Amino acid sequence: MSLWMVRGGDKGIHEQRMLDNNFISIGWSELPDLSGITQKEELQRLYKDTYPEAKENRMKNHVNQIWQFISKIQKEDMVAVPLKAQSAIAVGKVSGEYQYVTDQGIDLRHKRSVEWIKTDIPRTKFDQDLLYSLGAFMTVCQISRNNAENRVRGVLSGTAKPKSGVEIGEISEEREVNIEQNARDQIMRFIEYKFKGHALSELVESILRAQGYTTKRSAPGPDGGVDILAGAGNMGFDEPRLCVQVKSSSSSVDVTVYRSLIGTMSNFGAKQGLLVSWSGFNRKVIEEANKKYFDIRLWDSGDLIDEVIKNYGNLSENIQALLPLKKIWVLVEED
Repeated sequence: MSLWMVRGGDKGIHEQRMLDNNFISIGWSELPDLSGITQKEELQRLYKDTYPEAKENRMKNHVNQIWQFISKIQKEDMVAVPLKAQSAIAVGKVSGEYQYVTDQGIDLRHKRSVEWIKTDIPRTKFDQDLLYSLGAFMTVCQISRNNAENRVRGVLSGTAKPKSGVEIGEISEEREVNIEQNARDQIMRFIEYKFKGHALSELVESILRAQGYTTKRSAPGPDGGVDILAGAGNMGFDEPRLCVQVKSSSSSVDVTVYRSLIGTMSNFGAKQGLLVSWSGFNRKVIEEANKKYFDIRLWDSGDLIDEVIKNYGNLSENIQALLPLKKIWVLVEED
């Protein structure tokens, strides 16, 4: 059995449909039914006829990915989908052969059925080298280095142990890598190490202050259901006023914590709340929070990193000393 990475479309636009309807899919919806294709050369000719303007390198790259999806992926293989809507990875088992379908919209024609095993595994559960492989700039690719499949199984079972001795520089995957995502994953690892427990509340407070809030952070220990109180204005009396709960544990937050924050907001007279969970949220929390968009916001590790990057220049000197970052510009080359 093999482990494959399949993306949920540009910026994750397809991922929720894939998760809700138990399948994986790829783009290239202009291509017709490929179930009769038995040779890669046939697929290449069909691709050229469908996309006559495509350059040679792009054509070869796309044909290889499409061929893997329709021919190389086998039933019982594992599949990992890096999610964009949250800082998590969905993992499942391929349960069907290639199909051409018309019931998922005009943008999703090529499909493989999947039995999802877990759809919200925090990225923090995966070692850096696995995240590096999952960060390839491809729609479909096989992940095989460093015993990847068994290690992902270990993540699913909760028996995974950090793998030592594997550095990004040692990995030579022959594929273009998402440098930005890899940088974010390195920042994520550093924050996880440097801001454990109550220190994560200090980081969140510094972000809120950079956004213009006046804050009061609870001391370490029992917090009465709130880690940070934040209000607008010099004294913090103005709206919006927030109750903030920060969870740094290694497990995702369930709906009990979410509903508890709602009660805490009432106790403190706050109309808005912010729930920060380094390891993310289960699906029930996300569903309920979507219905209270103007009352409560959720930040997982990805959202927190977004806010760090956005507000870094205005974070406290202490936080900047603990979390030294530097902005760089790189050229994005096009085919």
